[in-house]
Amino acid sequence: MPQLPEDIIDRLTQMERRIQQLSTAVNTRPALNTVSGSLSVGPSGGATIFRVGNWNGSEYQMELRRQTGNRALSMYNGDGTATSEQPLRFYDADERELLSDDIGHGGLARPWLAMLPPQDSDYTRWPRTTSTAMTTIATSYNVAWQPKMRLLMNTRVTSGYTGTVQVLVNGVPWGTGVSANTDFDYTGLISSDFGAVFGALLKVEVQAAVSATGGTVYVNPVLMHGRQT
Repeated sequence: MPQLPEDIIDRLTQMERRIQQLSTAVNTRPALNTVSGSLSVGPSGGATIFRVGNWNGSEYQMELRRQTGNRALSMYNGDGTATSEQPLRFYDADERELLSDDIGHGGLARPWLAMLPPQDSDYTRWPRTTSTAMTTIATSYNVAWQPKMRLLMNTRVTSGYTGTVQVLVNGVPWGTGVSANTDFDYTGLISSDFGAVFGALLKVEVQAAVSATGGTVYVNPVLMHGRQT
């Protein structure tokens, strides 16, 4: 075997020593899974898009911003303490608060949702019909945001008569009709193809008919709301 020059052997020895040092450093380097202070992410020279950590007293917080710099999502209290409850907030493109949770009692803080006011307890003033054919006596329009809906209605009919109450959604029977004097209480899909109606106007019609001339059917919607599947 030919003899290698001493300088080559020395170089090989040095390379082996350096490889061992690098291997030791890699194996002993702490994992990069802890951030002390804060972490910011964004394009070089541009606005910060994501920031998480501690930058207000001892409070740790989080925020996500749009490329314009406007806040889109945040979780912070702002009092600078490490023990305060922190609301989660969503913002529109102009940084107006759209959605947030209530840190005082739980549930939703914003938006404020509409609630049905108390209804007339005198059934003779409810929407009504004396027709023996199915007749629309009440109609509403709502934007379809959720795939299901619940509707609760009280019904009455003149003593000695019978009647029927049903509901149409976009012109299609929805749920099962009930006999007058029975509450209509149904929860179901508003459409077999929710993608086709999402964001569009949803027409809800209440129809009723009395069994014979001389009677009256009365209907009073008392609860209606959308919900998830």
